[in-house]
Amino acid sequence: MRVLHFADLHLGSGLHHGRINPETGLNTRLEDFVASLRACVDAAVSLPVDLVLFGGDAFPDATPPPLHQDLFAQQIRRLADARIPVVLLVGNHDQYGQGQEGSSLSLYRTLGVPGVIVGDQLTTHRLHTAAGPVQVTTLPWINRSTLLARQDTLPSPESLDQVLLQRLSLALEAEIRQLTPQIPAILLAHVMVDRAQYGSERHLAVGKGFTIPLSLLSRPEYAYVGLGHVHRHQVLSDHPPVIYPGSPERVDFGEEHEQKGYILVTLQPGHPTQYEFIPLPARPFRTIRLDCSQLPPGSPDLLTYVQTSLQQARCDQAIVRVFYRHRPDQNWDPHLLHQLLSSAFSYTLHPETQRSSHQRLPHLGHGDPWQALQDYLHTRPELAPLHQDILSAAAELMAAIPPSLEPREDLDDESEAIQLGLL
Repeated sequence: MRVLHFADLHLGSGLHHGRINPETGLNTRLEDFVASLRACVDAAVSLPVDLVLFGGDAFPDATPPPLHQDLFAQQIRRLADARIPVVLLVGNHDQYGQGQEGSSLSLYRTLGVPGVIVGDQLTTHRLHTAAGPVQVTTLPWINRSTLLARQDTLPSPESLDQVLLQRLSLALEAEIRQLTPQIPAILLAHVMVDRAQYGSERHLAVGKGFTIPLSLLSRPEYAYVGLGHVHRHQVLSDHPPVIYPGSPERVDFGEEHEQKGYILVTLQPGHPTQYEFIPLPARPFRTIRLDCSQLPPGSPDLLTYVQTSLQQARCDQAIVRVFYRHRPDQNWDPHLLHQLLSSAFSYTLHPETQRSSHQRLPHLGHGDPWQALQDYLHTRPELAPLHQDILSAAAELMAAIPPSLEPREDLDDESEAIQLGLL
């Protein structure tokens, strides 16, 4: 039995990075997400697979625009037409009103779409596929309020998570005991597992869920444990395989260096479960940092430095952000960046002017001021072309100082300040 597992589509995220495609009327970033979804469905139909598992978070929230709902439904309809069963698990972004008032995926159950199962509660579904029967236990995103029954007294905050995990463990154990050993069983869960490496999704769900130990999910009764919620692909265990496929498309710059794709699983009775991560050509994100402040004024290397840095970053058709630093005295032309980034999918510029930050040199406050100025200029190589002009101007200023204002060597700093009328 072949199973395709993907999750965390978030169709409709990050549209500010896109623009309207005049040929389709759609936001170009929305087209990216649809293309990733279509690639998963294309693989499912062309292989074909026997079952598709979606690990939750179809949209950024539970009330997506009708257009986004329709684009998602078009691809699910292709699976239904191909008679490939699909399980749509409800994630935290799919839930409306803490999960008590429906979800963005409930419509598929209401309409009774053939072969489409909505996993919005902890239960086991028995499905018939082209390769035979299979059992899928669905564990949607669990809120604390979902596991807390009405009672007069609540546990203390210190023991609350422990009580919740005990209740979840008992509920999951009840499902496991009802499994038929002769039929392959899969656990599909949208959870935060303690062994996972989290990204921004941890902060998005803070206060709404809790972390589940891997040992609670890694049960030998299941041939495969498919997860959702964490956007970075990772394998948490091999016996049985406990896997986050990650998101099929990059959602933000926090996922810049993550490879995107889906999992292709092979279940064969009497043999270990086989799986493979299949990469997808997700839209690349690039962060570029340019520090031009170290180049001397008027340096011809400025243009070369910027051009080389952008070429090495491979900005073509990428979503790019550029942080650049320069000094006020540099002849900086921001239009240069606009020209060099014309091949990018989209880009944003974040300038930072390098303010003068003089290093404090205590020894320059004593002794010959002329020597002190020369020592200071040696610490500022970027002022080399102006050294002679600065020294000439300083000589004129020092020649114009009245003798009564010249500092006396027998006075300390405070006395000298009083003498000069500064204190």
